Amino acid sequence: MTSPVRITAAAGTHVGRVRRRNEDSYYLGEFLVAVADGLGGHVAGDLASSTAIEALKPYDREVDPADLADTLGEAVASADRALRRKVREQPESAGMGTTMVALLRSGTAAVVANVGDSRVYLMRDGSLARITEDHTYRFLVAAADAIPELPGRLARFLDGRKDGRSPDLTAVSLSPGDRVLLCTDGLSSYVPEPVIRDALRSAASPEQATEALISGTLDRGAPDNVTVLVLEARAERHIRPSLGGFEPSPRSPR
Repeated sequence: MTSPVRITAAAGTHVGRVRRRNEDSYYLGEFLVAVADGLGGHVAGDLASSTAIEALKPYDREVDPADLADTLGEAVASADRALRRKVREQPESAGMGTTMVALLRSGTAAVVANVGDSRVYLMRDGSLARITEDHTYRFLVAAADAIPELPGRLARFLDGRKDGRSPDLTAVSLSPGDRVLLCTDGLSSYVPEPVIRDALRSAASPEQATEALISGTLDRGAPDNVTVLVLEARAERHIRPSLGGFEPSPRSPR
């Protein structure tokens, strides 16, 4: 039987050293966490990411482990519908979009959702594994690297269109000692994975890991907004139902 775990978590975001506006948003809840990156160069990227994150909040609840995937899939669909409604309310925002990664858990069971090129990593026993795949043309089109500007262009993201943007859903089982990282490409595009691994492995707490990862991006010039959210699973000897097994340590989203 898997040991019960207690989850601690921290998150932070930074506008970076080049951008004037932070288009990232995040949510750090009891059972649900998420990161969204409004698309740079599109209309109202910050509005898109914040609208999508706001729509997730009603899904921050404990559900049966067997229902995690369906619930998280519906949460992402709700975020996409919220974008569609926002465009109807504010026609000037037409064309906005956002990436999203989210994790919904119940005890040691969790499901990760991904749309776009924000990422989720799992560090276990000192090793780092990426558990999401970027939805960029590099992974979909043969010889995409030979076409200027195509490889990193997003093939899938949330934009509220009626044809929908379904997420990839991945089941994860949390074990004591695991650390899970959700981040925008403001981190993953500029900080090498060995550096990410070392920061997650050496930090004394999720908050220190968050600070180290954001500092690492700033040290490299941070040309993009960067958002980092770190969860840690610890062995729990005494379950505390009043806390739901969760001890958040959030940082200011702006």
